[in-house]
Amino acid sequence: MAVFPIRQFGDPVLRTRASEVPEVDRAARRLMKSMAQTMEQAPGIGLAATQVGVLKRIIVWEWEEEQGQLANPVILDREGEVEGEEGCLSLPGLLYPVVRSQWVVVEGINAGGERVRLEAEDMRARILQHEIDHLDGVLFIDHLSEDLRREAMSKLRNMEAAEEVPAGF
Repeated sequence: MAVFPIRQFGDPVLRTRASEVPEVDRAARRLMKSMAQTMEQAPGIGLAATQVGVLKRIIVWEWEEEQGQLANPVILDREGEVEGEEGCLSLPGLLYPVVRSQWVVVEGINAGGERVRLEAEDMRARILQHEIDHLDGVLFIDHLSEDLRREAMSKLRNMEAAEEVPAGF
């Protein structure tokens, strides 16, 4: 399987809504496997297809020895709010507190082509919300207060000017 380069902040694909996957066929499963390898090598805990330049609604994640892949994931229900630190492989070097739902129900199609419904809480819920946001062209910095977003943008500009590429989250 191929390991993809991860698209960085400023790449327009990160702000583009991904298309539905008509079916989880051999090509979609191959993409899921390559994305999982890319995420592992980065290293990261979640990755959306848009982050590797593919405008398809596919996400992968790994948390506490659980690996998952979903095509066309949709959040059906959510409850509670919790603030937690987030970073992103596409915005390396940034780590900020983001408020997310504490519990979510997500539906999608797994690598076997079956429609599945997942309940997730805490960090697993955060990962799913973060990656589904990517599929809609939303970055975690979009959830920050105006002051923190301004600070994050300044850090990104300074890193770009210094040509630094720190490790991602």
